[in-house]
Amino acid sequence: MTKLDLINAINDATGGSKKDTSLLLDATINAMKTAIQNDGKFSYPGFGTFTMKTRGARKGRNPRTGETIQIKASKNVGFKAATSLKGAL
Repeated sequence: MTKLDLINAINDATGGSKKDTSLLLDATINAMKTAIQNDGKFSYPGFGTFTMKTRGARKGRNPRTGETIQIKASKNVGFKAATSLKGAL
């Protein structure tokens, strides 16, 4: 499903304009992003929990040259589905 597909599905369910639906979806995603940045997680009951995970710096290997390189620490977002979502699949 693409963003446009999601906008169309929401628009069909609510009957609003596509422009308003698009703005609402963008505001929702931005609010989720802000919550993950500030609190380290975003939880939506019945759907799941998005959590910020940190990965420490580590050594890796360049596959092209075989040279050992240093990989920087990074932050990623993980998702754990709620039990009700898992049951619906």
